[in-house]
Amino acid sequence: MLVPRPLAAVVANLRPPTPLAARLSVQSVLFAIGDGTFITASAVFFTQVVGLSAAQVGVGITVAGIASFLVAVPAGKLADRIGPQRMWALGALGTALAYAVWPLIDGFAAFLVMSVVLEVVNSAGGAARGAYVLDVVPRVERVASQAYMYAAMNLGFTVGALFGGVALAFEGDTVVAALPWFTATLMLGNAFWITRLPKAAHRERPNALEAAVVGALEDAEGARTVPGALQNRAFLLTSFFSGVLWTNQVLLHIVIPLWLVQETDAPRVLVALLFGTNTVMCIFLPMVVAKTVSGLTTALRATRISSTFLVLSCVITLVTHDTIGWVTITLVWVGHVTVTVGELFLSAAGWAFESDLSDPDRRGEYQGAQNLGSTLGYVWAPALYTYLAMEQGALGWLVIAGILVVATVAIHPSVRAAQRFLERHDLDPAR
Repeated sequence: MLVPRPLAAVVANLRPPTPLAARLSVQSVLFAIGDGTFITASAVFFTQVVGLSAAQVGVGITVAGIASFLVAVPAGKLADRIGPQRMWALGALGTALAYAVWPLIDGFAAFLVMSVVLEVVNSAGGAARGAYVLDVVPRVERVASQAYMYAAMNLGFTVGALFGGVALAFEGDTVVAALPWFTATLMLGNAFWITRLPKAAHRERPNALEAAVVGALEDAEGARTVPGALQNRAFLLTSFFSGVLWTNQVLLHIVIPLWLVQETDAPRVLVALLFGTNTVMCIFLPMVVAKTVSGLTTALRATRISSTFLVLSCVITLVTHDTIGWVTITLVWVGHVTVTVGELFLSAAGWAFESDLSDPDRRGEYQGAQNLGSTLGYVWAPALYTYLAMEQGALGWLVIAGILVVATVAIHPSVRAAQRFLERHDLDPAR
């Protein structure tokens, strides 16, 4: 049977680009199934099992997010010091232990402490993971490998959501109460798998004596005169503008669903179809889109393409306020598809920025700085975008589109300045 060419291309991209990408994707799936399972049932777990109010849960998540923000760069520096793979495995182990403790907590104080602990170890492990991938994957393979891992992670989250949904379907809270232990088991497997991955070329300092010798040699040679990630203002600006563009996730998960329910005549069940569409696209299309990006120039082009689709989504969605019936349903769905296309192109661009704008000796630190900048570019969006769309209507949607356009224009000079920073200090990201 003949397979249509576009479908054949999608199917072909389900194969891992390299054996190493396949091994890394196993880790992505393990983590995502565990995390997705718990996240799906977390609201019920914290309110019905632990006995917290919704407000207390919100406070805990906010405080944990602030803690993660504060430790981002120090955690990245620590990953550079002890080695990203070791730090990643320790972070995964800490995550497993934190999940194992969840069923034992009682009260808001314990919830707050464990929320902070879990977010901090997750943040540290995430920074180390990013540094490890840049270390172990050759530069020419990074975008394709990241795309495959991204697709695998989305598949894992989908499976995890199904597991969480099954747990919620049982009578009572017994199964939900035990879910953290299921997640902890998968996270332990994840930590073990990380230790079995290939050793990265990034310098690791396993003991104080070696660290002292290496430090003395570097001082003698004047090797560490390069400013750190926080002094690379262009990189921080690039991360900030990337964070602004990643506010597309606020549109995807918050604003468009709210708009659908409150401002259109579309049936609420359409929200499920929208999320299903996004999931399918993010599993099957990342590798297709990643093939359009091979360096900073093509990454900037992908950013422009992403922005175009995001602006188009804003325009399409605002129109649905005055449409009816199947026209509304179709336009809301198309608006959601365009947001997802924007997400896919922005992901590919981000992997190239991450690969080509990081000091190869400080990749963990740069991962932390990237998290810092992107958080600042993103954290304000849920409140502002919701207000603009729901209170200001069409004008609000146009303002949102304008914010995305400004970020797209601004990221171009910041990327080029970050590139010049590396060249000025003779740093080769391919190393």
